[in-house]
Amino acid sequence: MKMQEILKLKPADIKAEILKLRKEQMNLRFQKAGGQLENPNRWRDVRKTVARLKTAMNTKTES
Repeated sequence: MKMQEILKLKPADIKAEILKLRKEQMNLRFQKAGGQLENPNRWRDVRKTVARLKTAMNTKTES
């Protein structure tokens, strides 16, 4: 998800997206521990997207 797309979201939608990605991150963590992780790049993408969402959330609350 690009930052431009994230900035268009409402704060409630951002929180929901963070929650969804955190659940996916947990599932990826279990797959990695079990040796079944098919796409290791997805782990990095999820982590960075969560960071982008948190950054957008902070900028919206400051404004």
